[in-house]
Amino acid sequence: MSRRRKRKLKKKVKVIFIIFFLIIILGGISFNMLLSKKQEPSSKKKEKNKTEEKVEEVSNEPSLKEAPKNSEEYLSFGDGEYKTKKGYTVKVEKGIATVEGNIIVNKTFSLPKDFRPTNPYSNTDKDWAIEMIDKDATNAFKIMQSDATALGLNIYIASGFRGYNSQERIYNSYVDKDGRDAADTYSARPGYSEHQSGLCFDLNSVNDSFANTNEGKWVNENAHIYGFVIRFPKGKEKETGYQYESWHLRYVGKDLAKKLYNNGDWISLEDYYGLSSNY
Repeated sequence: MSRRRKRKLKKKVKVIFIIFFLIIILGGISFNMLLSKKQEPSSKKKEKNKTEEKVEEVSNEPSLKEAPKNSEEYLSFGDGEYKTKKGYTVKVEKGIATVEGNIIVNKTFSLPKDFRPTNPYSNTDKDWAIEMIDKDATNAFKIMQSDATALGLNIYIASGFRGYNSQERIYNSYVDKDGRDAADTYSARPGYSEHQSGLCFDLNSVNDSFANTNEGKWVNENAHIYGFVIRFPKGKEKETGYQYESWHLRYVGKDLAKKLYNNGDWISLEDYYGLSSNY
């Protein structure tokens, strides 16, 4: 065989080898693509099943009963969790209602007759005592009082913790004086007074005149800085169930107090959380 024919033969062998090699490579790629396509529906099916499982979990989640609309409903409810109209959860434990850790006391939500503050500044057996106000609230007030004094203002606590029996005597005296309907607009029935919680107190004169004093005006504009709110804001009587009380402060902490201050247009706890206040 001539050298020329040998060279041609070698070239043919090389071409055949290259073609064969390419066939093997392309065949492998095609096989992998086919395999991935076969697996894809299975993967999507699993994802679909997971999504369906999640939807089923949500749909099967028990919905909370609506929070009570009045005191009778509340007394008929047991311990548990209830949803407000604003979407907050009211937790009731041993007859005490809280929302976001804040004790709620109004015409709907009462306290047990034997309830006493759990974190008092100074413990005592007295049924009427300023020292039984919550420790955090007392410390916050001392700072507020000091700042007010530096400005030449005189603010002081005139009434603090009142137990069930003391509130009963006060309320009955107002009923005897003005009648039950009138008394309910400015005094709480025993068990429904925020004073029993130890988280509130009355300042100075404890009457309408306080709002027009320099002290009253300063408190209205600055109480939130220290974690206090005007518990019964002006114009919010239908929400709170009580007339405007410029002297009645409630401790809720700085974060919530700032929100309720609302740049001077106070929001009630009832409106903020979506709670009722009805006997």
